[in-house]
Amino acid sequence: MAIPGVTLGAARALLVAGGLLLVSGAGLARGVATREIQSVSVRDDTTFAGMVARLSEPAGYFDSDNLISNETSYLHAVSHLRAGGVKGGAYIGVGPDQNFSYIAAIRPTIAFMIDIRRDNLLMHLMFKALFERSHNRFEFLCRWTGHSVPADSRTWDDAPIAQILTAIDQLDVDATRPETDSLLATIGRYGVPLSFEDTANIRRFHGEFVRYGLDLRFTSTGRSPRFYYPTLRQLILERDLDGRQSSYLANEADWRFVKDLEARNRVIPVVGNLAGGRAFPAISREVTARGERVSALYVSNVEMYIWRDGTFGTFAANAARLPHDDRSVIIRSFFGGGFGQSHPLQRDAHFSTQLVQDLSDFARRQAQGWSSYWELVTEGNR
Repeated sequence: MAIPGVTLGAARALLVAGGLLLVSGAGLARGVATREIQSVSVRDDTTFAGMVARLSEPAGYFDSDNLISNETSYLHAVSHLRAGGVKGGAYIGVGPDQNFSYIAAIRPTIAFMIDIRRDNLLMHLMFKALFERSHNRFEFLCRWTGHSVPADSRTWDDAPIAQILTAIDQLDVDATRPETDSLLATIGRYGVPLSFEDTANIRRFHGEFVRYGLDLRFTSTGRSPRFYYPTLRQLILERDLDGRQSSYLANEADWRFVKDLEARNRVIPVVGNLAGGRAFPAISREVTARGERVSALYVSNVEMYIWRDGTFGTFAANAARLPHDDRSVIIRSFFGGGFGQSHPLQRDAHFSTQLVQDLSDFARRQAQGWSSYWELVTEGNR
């Protein structure tokens, strides 16, 4: 039977993500074995929702709120990307919107946002809708933080980002939250099945941005706020190692590149564990099938956690097998507090250190093996 209001691509996504399983062209049933699901054409579904479904795996848990990054050094990697000529290809990254700055710098043909938390997928659906509903950076930031979009918003196209943030501070916040409703309506057209809990979480995410605006600060579950946790405003205004403001919001051209990639359904959020055996290898196969190579793999400090739980070897083996060339890189973050020592490359006023390593060098060292996490984050990194 047909599912009213659901496209074929969305229905296929429902089969995998929502527990409804297709058994024939004539009907739907529950309880069909996984091997039977694989026999249907969902694995060949190239719609946005279809790719999300077939690349994803069951969600796991991590204790951060996932709203913004805590890496004040994140733009330092952009200088290395620029110097190394890292361009095009496929981008793979974890976490929320800091990825967009790397995407803007690299200009990939496709990007995969993989994260163990389903919340991250929901966040990227929210971002996709924000890009679609906004004509420029000014509108994007207004809608993101719940401010009313003024009639003259289109005149801000070429304004410096600091000036835009100052102007937004002067705008009224729309406490009725119609923007959240509009975002959810837009997200509903993407075909990704959402539960009531998913919808509530998207409302909660956007509500936090509306409540705190540009002063929203990174937080973690069960841990008190640290003095070095940045605000959204601080992250947007950070600079790279060359002193440039290199956020995707720093200039209109970079923001529009990401907007265009989103509009062409080339930013694919994936629920997956980097140290798992399904989602990360599936992305690798997808990149290979497209005849692409990975230009950059951004892992934040995920390696620290998977090293601790003994699953680093699985991640490293899969990362080494990613299709790559001599310009492909891994971008990672290091936080010194948990190790009692700062990184040799740490910069003043930054608790985090952003590191870049050639993926070919990573693969070579993977074959030899690492003696410690400290060796991983120091040897071959710049």
